[in-house]
Amino acid sequence: MSASKAYCDAVKAQLSPFMPVTSRAMFGGYGLYSDGVIFALITSDDVLHFKVDDSNRALYEDAGMQQFHNMPYYRVASDWYDNPEKLYELARQSVAVSKRGKKKK
Repeated sequence: MSASKAYCDAVKAQLSPFMPVTSRAMFGGYGLYSDGVIFALITSDDVLHFKVDDSNRALYEDAGMQQFHNMPYYRVASDWYDNPEKLYELARQSVAVSKRGKKKK
């Protein structure tokens, strides 16, 4: 099974009024990029996950969202996806997480 391009395009359309987003197919899913960093994954079952660290992980865990394997990505709740402002705020936080991680290398 692989993620659908239609779902990837829908996610990008949700975020495009707020931030530029590009995608790249990878491992049956997609990576989403903004401002030069990967900040989200769409898995092969069309599930959106945002990147987390200690600054935003509790929000996802408190909402009962699952981590994607042992990677620093957590599932985005469907009601968050349905709220464009909330989705953007979470995406913005995930871009910041990725930028902080990039500086550590």
